[in-house]
Amino acid sequence: MIEINNISKTYHTDKVPVYALQDVSLSIKAGEFVAIMGPSGSGKSTLLHVLGFLDRPDKGSYKIFNTEISLLDDAELATLRNRLAGFVFQQFHLLRRVSAIENTELPLIYAGKKSIRDKAYEKLESVGLAQRQYHKPNELSGGEQQRVAIARALVNEPMIIFADEPTGNLDTKSEEEIMSILRKLNDDGKTIIMVTHEMEVAAQAKRIITMRDGKIQTDVYKDKTDLKQAVKNDSSIIEDIVSKKHSSFGKMEFLQHCTQSFQAILSNKVRSFLSILGILFGVGAVIAMMALGEGAKLSMEQRLKSLGSNLLSIQGGHSSIRGASGGAGTVTRFTIEDISVIAGMSDYIKKASGSCRGSAQVVSESENWNTSIEGVSYDYGSMRATIPEIGRWFTQEEIDRRDKVAIIGITVANKIFGNRNPIGKEIKINRINFKVIGIAPEKGSGGWRDQDDIVYIPLTTAMYRILGKDYIDQIYAEVKDIKFMAEAQEQIKNVIRKKNRSFNKEDSFEIRDMSEIQEMLSSTTQTMSLLLGCIAAISLLVGGIGIMNIMLVSVTERTREIGLRKAIGARREDIMSQFLIEAVVMTFSGGLIGILLGAGVAFIMAAVFGWATKVSLFSIILSTTFSIAVGIGFGLWPAKKAAQLNPIEALRFE
Repeated sequence: MIEINNISKTYHTDKVPVYALQDVSLSIKAGEFVAIMGPSGSGKSTLLHVLGFLDRPDKGSYKIFNTEISLLDDAELATLRNRLAGFVFQQFHLLRRVSAIENTELPLIYAGKKSIRDKAYEKLESVGLAQRQYHKPNELSGGEQQRVAIARALVNEPMIIFADEPTGNLDTKSEEEIMSILRKLNDDGKTIIMVTHEMEVAAQAKRIITMRDGKIQTDVYKDKTDLKQAVKNDSSIIEDIVSKKHSSFGKMEFLQHCTQSFQAILSNKVRSFLSILGILFGVGAVIAMMALGEGAKLSMEQRLKSLGSNLLSIQGGHSSIRGASGGAGTVTRFTIEDISVIAGMSDYIKKASGSCRGSAQVVSESENWNTSIEGVSYDYGSMRATIPEIGRWFTQEEIDRRDKVAIIGITVANKIFGNRNPIGKEIKINRINFKVIGIAPEKGSGGWRDQDDIVYIPLTTAMYRILGKDYIDQIYAEVKDIKFMAEAQEQIKNVIRKKNRSFNKEDSFEIRDMSEIQEMLSSTTQTMSLLLGCIAAISLLVGGIGIMNIMLVSVTERTREIGLRKAIGARREDIMSQFLIEAVVMTFSGGLIGILLGAGVAFIMAAVFGWATKVSLFSIILSTTFSIAVGIGFGLWPAKKAAQLNPIEALRFE
């Protein structure tokens, strides 16, 4: 069954070589009960570890069922440890924070088997611990803990049991119980290879090997006649075992890894909370900052709507006479006919509208308010997004007739009418009665000016009845397409120059492209949003570094646990997947809590400071995705470090 020839193993401690095994040759047949004895440092434990696929020899040949073990890779050795061998350790190596039955079923998880709880219960029952299945190791005696370890070793029905000082930490009664179980297992056909330094324990084996200084001194059979050749020495046995590979990310395996990860997280609540904290604040910052940026963007969009789309603003400029500059509008005066001329440029212009401005006292019953008056033409409402949501806009007939109708801003409505509905009510503007037909949509403040503190009236009414003007202060022209902006400006300039006979180098009027203002404001908003997002992303990055540090500490704290998992068959990908799942679960949990925190902060900012905020679905998806990516990215190194641990070095870690 087992045959080793000229096996050697050397350890290097402080550059001093320690020859643990020196040209050891040995064969063990199926069904044997072998005890390996010797003083400390004799090499007996190293030999057991080599035989049990936990360590590799430096040189020599190790065959089991005529298969050379040195040719197998780490994953194949892990499969052999899981399905061919069962391990019983002197220190028990039970996971402290899980129950006896959960400790027992660990090898089944790494074997990818189903119905693992029933199988684990069966083995616990066979060692007399069925009634203690839900007790944790600290609630069990030393003998009971070792029986749990034996049940764990048997749960995958291994052919060989490797026992390293199985009675070393037990009292006499517990020692007898454990040895009775091992003898019964051997009687049932199991091969037992046991390391011990106690002669009375070794005496219960059928073969005793004594070692000293890394070499076999004696090899004595107590009874060869009772040896059972239960298994044929066939290399196909190993081939069959290592060929039955399973994915660590299959549905069943993934669920088991998730369960193990949750247990590890919940068993270290403080450490897990500290890990989650960094991501929690990072995601919260992302949500809050993006909500603030999105709110600012929406607020800016509302203001941009009031500017209109593809608009040109034409207004009187200034002239220079003998070096002295006149005021704005001192030369060019626009008329209603100019609006018609500009609107007639059908190749470039879609609509045109004029306006004239002034201020006046508005009175209603006992209330009065000094506000801005703006006379506008019919197309102004659609061009400047001013059509009322409550009430209506002016008709062309009302403008032509110079009717006394008004549309008031929200500020004026609040000051004059309070909570009353102003539609249909009368107001006096400069002692002239006007009928309120609508409330202008809210536009907010623009700089120092409240854009809602205004009253709109028909352009002709404003010019001839209220403001006493025979000219228009400003003309707005809506260009059909933004690509025609330059051509439209040039055509309008030519028309105005021709009308005013002004061909000087310096025009006495100016044309402003409102789309440029829109682009500038949009760019500013996007830059602010990007800046806020970057600041929040830095918070997430810092949280990710915290996750990595905590996970690295976790790897150090759980080194012996990792060694145990590898000893019972966990492969590198199993360890990596478990640690990655832990990192992702913690970051995802922190992300979900962070979303709630960020949304709460955004709500508080809106309620207390009056800032515009909006928590968007995009920001939630982005934060969640980023938190998971942080978990994977920063959890990868600790997971890889854990997966690369040598099982023997990990088990010996203090």
